[in-house]
Amino acid sequence: MSFFINTEDGYFTLKTAGLTGLVIVCILAIAIAAIIAARKQKAGPFNTRTLVFAGISLALAFLTSYIKFDWFMGGSITLFSMFFICYVGYLYGVSVGFLTAFAYSILQFIQTGSSYFLSPFQICCDYFFAFTALGIAGFWFRKKNGLLIGYIVACLARGLFHTIGGYIYWMDYMPEWFHTHHLDSVYSIIYNYSYILGEMVITIIVLSIPAVKNALAKIAADTTSQQ
Repeated sequence: MSFFINTEDGYFTLKTAGLTGLVIVCILAIAIAAIIAARKQKAGPFNTRTLVFAGISLALAFLTSYIKFDWFMGGSITLFSMFFICYVGYLYGVSVGFLTAFAYSILQFIQTGSSYFLSPFQICCDYFFAFTALGIAGFWFRKKNGLLIGYIVACLARGLFHTIGGYIYWMDYMPEWFHTHHLDSVYSIIYNYSYILGEMVITIIVLSIPAVKNALAKIAADTTSQQ
């Protein structure tokens, strides 16, 4: 394992070989899952247009995740990065939504998590489970107010996994103020949901702008006619 992972003082970092191997394994997993899902659906959603749209949305989400400002407690608010993943689920359903979200979780881990991690389960809570949870928006596929409801539920689900990871692994970083005021039990909740809800509220406000709402409705109508 030393060929793939560096170990120092109980912490782990991926070497180049480990990162490359992870990417290859995850790509294969996504490809296999997509093939299986497509075979189970006679009129499966995995056509070229769908894959292109999902790929563009994934790229936009990853790009906008770099456009951010740091939250005062930690974490950061990005430029609508979660929305682009949730929108795929809303337009194309659970299968495409979760596959796109899982791919996004891999990119997020490569972006920030591969440089420092504590255990496989910590990686899952902070990256693979948390960001894949954005695919939950697919359960509100084309439903009335489904985009808004799906987005809210997906964001809350992402926060849940971050919170679990926080309780298990990151409580040592809790500011002393929380401990002295006997607020240890709510620290991880406040820390994680403060920036997630911040981005969520900003995104919902933007989605409520008539021009934005009409543009998204037109995209939804176009994708429906192409399926």
